[in-house]
Amino acid sequence: MTVTVEKREKTFFGQPRALANLFGVELWERFSFYGMQGILLIYLYYEAGRGGLGIDQDTATSIVGAYGGSVYLATVIGAWLADRMFGPERVLFGSAILVMCGHLALALIPGLTGVAIGLILIALGSGGVKATATSIVGTLYGEHDPRRDAGFSLFYLGINLGALLGPLLTGLLQQDAGFHYGFGAAAVGMAIGLTQYALSRRNLPGSARTVANPLPRRRLPLVVALAGVAIVLIAVLALTGLLPAAHLSTIVVLLSILVAIAYFAVILSSHRVDGTERRRVFAFIPLFIASAAFWSLYQQQFTVVTIYSDKRLDRDLFGWTMPVSWVQSINPVMIIVLSGVFAAIWLRLGDRQPSTPVKFAAGTIVMGIAFLLFLPFAGSGPNSVPLLGLTGIILVFTIAELLLSPVGLSVSTKLAPAAFRTQMVALFFLSVALGTALSGTLAGYYSEDHETAYFGILGAIAIVIGLLLWLISKPLQRLMSGVR
Repeated sequence: MTVTVEKREKTFFGQPRALANLFGVELWERFSFYGMQGILLIYLYYEAGRGGLGIDQDTATSIVGAYGGSVYLATVIGAWLADRMFGPERVLFGSAILVMCGHLALALIPGLTGVAIGLILIALGSGGVKATATSIVGTLYGEHDPRRDAGFSLFYLGINLGALLGPLLTGLLQQDAGFHYGFGAAAVGMAIGLTQYALSRRNLPGSARTVANPLPRRRLPLVVALAGVAIVLIAVLALTGLLPAAHLSTIVVLLSILVAIAYFAVILSSHRVDGTERRRVFAFIPLFIASAAFWSLYQQQFTVVTIYSDKRLDRDLFGWTMPVSWVQSINPVMIIVLSGVFAAIWLRLGDRQPSTPVKFAAGTIVMGIAFLLFLPFAGSGPNSVPLLGLTGIILVFTIAELLLSPVGLSVSTKLAPAAFRTQMVALFFLSVALGTALSGTLAGYYSEDHETAYFGILGAIAIVIGLLLWLISKPLQRLMSGVR
């Protein structure tokens, strides 16, 4: 008699084991990213006596919005390099090196020079990491694997562990030792993540190294020439003052719109996309719009909510003043608690769970409600808003995020044409780029004297967009051709 012994697959909380490596590198990349971003805005507008650069507040929010948008806009570059030249895994490794160098520049080079060099390197590197890491997670699952959404939720947990720890450490260092020590901690965190990834990268599946749509060798000189022209053009515009800092976020908004239109046109017109794939891409367009609207409000955590925390929030805890950046760690705590709950709900519901368009609509509506919750505190005095009140609002932010963000990452891989696998993920991040840059532009209209109009109008617009998406969810479901 022959006895067959079944070898059980080693898993990471029930998910493919390779998810653990991607979980780790994204955790440390987000530690550095959010740790730095937690103190970036106040570094820009705090006066020199408090260790800052003394930039006008509206200009500072524009810079932060433009930088945040550029991170997600850079996912297009990273995705193109992954799909056409190097494969996702190699782009991920190189991008992580760029991120570490950017944080070192912020830590070691003083003034606006360090800010410019550091933010450009981090934007390019973080964009490459985000597009490729998400795409590689998608390769770990079959198209109809029921673990997919739960796996992305677990991956999202790693992101938020980093987002929790980063602002706590950099905020303490900024308050007790200075801004550059905080930026230095972000650099050390990224170095840890890079080391961990380098030691385990060989265990990733072979598909992570596949170049989906190789660039013909004869076109390489043209690509290099265009990249060189773009770099020179941006440098000239910056040096001649034609890229004013006060309008950077608006420039990134317009650029994101143009790139999105061009990208959709390229994918939809490609001869490598069949009829079913083309219908799925069309279905992604309303999701893209809703996502951009959602992120234009959500990402104000790093613009308006940071100013709100600095000037309106009562941060006194038993005689000790909590660092401004610590407010950025409230959301990750809630994500860590609730992401497992949402993953369990989706797994338990299985095929009975709401469709992706309905989840997107619900996320956008809940985000609008979160902005309306600021209204009871409008008109109160400086440093008078209770911490518990803002914590409750951020809880609603978190519920909205969990309805849309991990689901958006997942659906972008499910709707992606085979020849545009990583670039479709970049399209989702392009919606985040548009929304993030718009958050910097919108922040220029915020003031303590007009909070009712600001929060009320933006909240109402988000609710209307969500309701419209809900109304067309069934036609969208048909266009998605079997993808939920």
